[in-house]
Amino acid sequence: MGEIVRVGLVYGGRSGEHEVSLQTALAVMKAFDYSKYEIKPFYISKTGEWRAGDMLLAAPTGLDQLRLAGGSAIIGTEALMPVFGSIQAVDDLAAAPATISSVPAEVTISAVSNGVPAPEVEAPIDVVFPLLHGTFGEDGTIQGLFEMANIPYVGAGVLASAVGMDKITMKKVFAQEGLPQCIYRHFNRTQWQKDSSYFIMEIEVALGYPCFVKPANLGSSVGISKARNRDELIQAVEYALRFDRKVIVEEFVDAREIEVSVLGNDEPRASVVGEITSSSEFYDYKAKYIDGKSMMHIPANITQEQSDSVREMALRAFLAIDGSGLSRIDFFLRKEDGQIFINEVNTMPGFTPYSMYPLMWKESGMPYTELLDNLIQLAIERHAEKQTIDYSGGSPA
Repeated sequence: MGEIVRVGLVYGGRSGEHEVSLQTALAVMKAFDYSKYEIKPFYISKTGEWRAGDMLLAAPTGLDQLRLAGGSAIIGTEALMPVFGSIQAVDDLAAAPATISSVPAEVTISAVSNGVPAPEVEAPIDVVFPLLHGTFGEDGTIQGLFEMANIPYVGAGVLASAVGMDKITMKKVFAQEGLPQCIYRHFNRTQWQKDSSYFIMEIEVALGYPCFVKPANLGSSVGISKARNRDELIQAVEYALRFDRKVIVEEFVDAREIEVSVLGNDEPRASVVGEITSSSEFYDYKAKYIDGKSMMHIPANITQEQSDSVREMALRAFLAIDGSGLSRIDFFLRKEDGQIFINEVNTMPGFTPYSMYPLMWKESGMPYTELLDNLIQLAIERHAEKQTIDYSGGSPA
């Protein structure tokens, strides 16, 4: 890696959090120190089309520029591979080598263009920064692509991303770790269709009303409803099933919403603790990203003992899912007795002007630019460590 670090920013995506991703990408682009970094933008449209832009030497001024309307439209890996390493383009499948042994040793990735000339190869990207929220970006899918291509990338790996996205699996991992949680029930679409009466009874007996109904795999509070009676519960479940095949239902806890930022790999650090006072009945999508009226209190007005407990549990949760890079861990602080419950882990928290993650680190003494430096370095360090692993299992070449 040379003196100037080349960073590939991947943003947009097919999820319902497409616009949030653009806001995050613009904020990150504006925060980078362009005397140290060159930025290569990769935009994914809502339909899944990839666009690769020119290397940036300065930040864009607005969101419209991020859509790269003048850039070349390219399909997924064809957009990525020319700048991510050693490439051999194959014009047609018929031109591919007949046997594996005939592939040149120096070729690490082969792009099949089906007759389309391969794009001109640029200097390789040193590290990728995926700024994709929600499905197909935060759930381990694109992380798997980077792993297969052996590319350094910022943030959680495949396992941590998938576990962090799936609230049901995440809660099972937290339970194994002994982290206190709210009561919940879960089911999939088939189970609900076959025996909804059973699950309604289970929810009413174990959780009661009101309760919160959520898609199991979605972020930014999309698809979440508060159900106050049986009719609202049924409507909320049907609504959540629009966004995922699995649903989780959680008990209502009259609590304060507490958050903490985590940064690191195997030896993570926790920021000061923050608190959200929502502008809505609960911290939904509008309150998070649109109206800007939710109040952030950093540091949170809690006791030192409570703060220490939250930070300690956040680090345990981060390590339990095998986190890396960054995560924001959310908690409930029950008003009645001060009991702390872990709510969820967000492996790709937003960097919008309303985002807690960078603000909590700023209050902890780490400004935005330094935070980005740390994330890039953590990605490079983790990738270097992976290069020491013998994936062949010790078998002869």
